[in-house]
Amino acid sequence: MEPGNGTQISEFLLLGFSEEPELQPLIFGLFLSMYLITVLGNLLIILAVSSDSHLHTPMYFFLSNLSLVDICFTSTTVPKMLVNIQTQSKVITYEGCITQIYFLILFAVLDVFLLTVMAYDRFVAICHPLNYMVIMNPRLCRLLVLMCWIMSVLNSLLQSLMALRLSFCEDLEIRHFICELNQMIQLACSDTFLNKVVMYFTALLLGGGPFAGIIYSYSKIVSCIHGMSSVQGKYKAFSACASHLLVVSLFYCTMLGVYLSSAATHNAHSCAIASVMYTVVTPMLNPFIYSLRNKDIKQALKAFFVKETTNRPVVLTLKTCP
Repeated sequence: MEPGNGTQISEFLLLGFSEEPELQPLIFGLFLSMYLITVLGNLLIILAVSSDSHLHTPMYFFLSNLSLVDICFTSTTVPKMLVNIQTQSKVITYEGCITQIYFLILFAVLDVFLLTVMAYDRFVAICHPLNYMVIMNPRLCRLLVLMCWIMSVLNSLLQSLMALRLSFCEDLEIRHFICELNQMIQLACSDTFLNKVVMYFTALLLGGGPFAGIIYSYSKIVSCIHGMSSVQGKYKAFSACASHLLVVSLFYCTMLGVYLSSAATHNAHSCAIASVMYTVVTPMLNPFIYSLRNKDIKQALKAFFVKETTNRPVVLTLKTCP
């Protein structure tokens, strides 16, 4: 990559949240704790779904996929940040920055697609309960997840290839804790018009399109719930959607906040803080949101750990009498 001043770009500097040395241990401890909670919480959901045959349903199949993506999403950003704090280095290589952008976009878009598929699953379950297992058959579920992966990979590849055409001058400081595409475009000293068009068009298409699908699904769900005569049926249907609706609201609101704050204020610090919400906080909260109100997940985890405890071999030692 040949930048405007003729020198070869080999690395960027991730400035993070604060350059004050006394705050680094606090930031390190906070993000390490959130990362461990995220990985452990989502692994428990995957474990519960895979170990209990009663949870081998479309809803929990999509939920386990979402948990896997959330682990990968957080692992794309937090470990590098923790290493930089621990080694007191802000450096990330050019190749590392492009790689981080690729996976960050990949898993963010995957999150959006999976949340949309889960909204469709809830729509079928509530509005067409008698045909639910026929419509949401295992083949369709696998096909939907596969399509989510293919579209996410292609979009991420396009964005990364577009980033490769950018040239950079002397300012190589990214005022963020991650390599975000928007921040990288702002650093470029070459023409970025095409990059911005592609970035905002795909954001509108792959963010707005699924969001419209979610809104449509929930409008139908609300209509079906309103038509139910049983109060208990209404409560059960609403409870089935509450967790998903909360996750969707949290994810979209934080992600929208990132782009609105960066577009309106151009304040890198506020943009970095907003990015923490959808890259770290939302994946951390998802297991709590889906498991605290979910008796099936709780029972599956309890059964798994009880089974592991009872299956543990007991070693008896015999004393010989003198």
